[in-house]
Amino acid sequence: MSPETAKSLETKTKLLEGALRTLTEQGIAKTSARSVAATAGVNQALVFYHFGSVDELLAAACRYGTEQRVARYRERLDAVDSLAELLSFGREMHEEEKQQGHVAVLGQLLAGAQTHPPLAPATAAGLDLWIEEIEKVLTRVLPRTPFGEFVDPTGLSRAVAASFVGMELYEGVDAQGAGAALDALAQLGRLISALEDLGPVAQRAIRHHLRRSGR
Repeated sequence: MSPETAKSLETKTKLLEGALRTLTEQGIAKTSARSVAATAGVNQALVFYHFGSVDELLAAACRYGTEQRVARYRERLDAVDSLAELLSFGREMHEEEKQQGHVAVLGQLLAGAQTHPPLAPATAAGLDLWIEEIEKVLTRVLPRTPFGEFVDPTGLSRAVAASFVGMELYEGVDAQGAGAALDALAQLGRLISALEDLGPVAQRAIRHHLRRSGR
């Protein structure tokens, strides 16, 4: 890599990280070429040189930030061995992300997508990275449950992701209510764990009942 290429990559990374920090600290309404450049410690003209517009920078920052977050948790997601464990890990991850300010970034991007159309597909693509990882876990663990054959991993992965996104945003206006929702998911996890621990005869009975109910 030439010195010029390395310098360009360094500047782009500074701008991407600066955009994420600005979103966290100042919100979407105050995120501009000037504020991002000030946070990144570079000339604001470089925003347009490297990304063309602030919206394009924010779209790139959304994917950049999500790729980093997904990579951070991928190994732990790969080790998840049950639905109950997935729900438990989701709560743990939520707390980590909140403390590090990443929940605030997601909220700002979702809000910004309502008035900045270029942000919508980028934000959706970022969420898809999470959904892909969740779907891998569900595809692996669902067949071990009594109801694996009745649940679509693709659809359920989107439902799980949407639930956690909703709770992350809900927590900003009602922390107690969001906590109750997370507690309910923990209770659901214990119920699922109990079903998974049933013997083969009981599991066959559950499958039979679900097949009849689905007719």
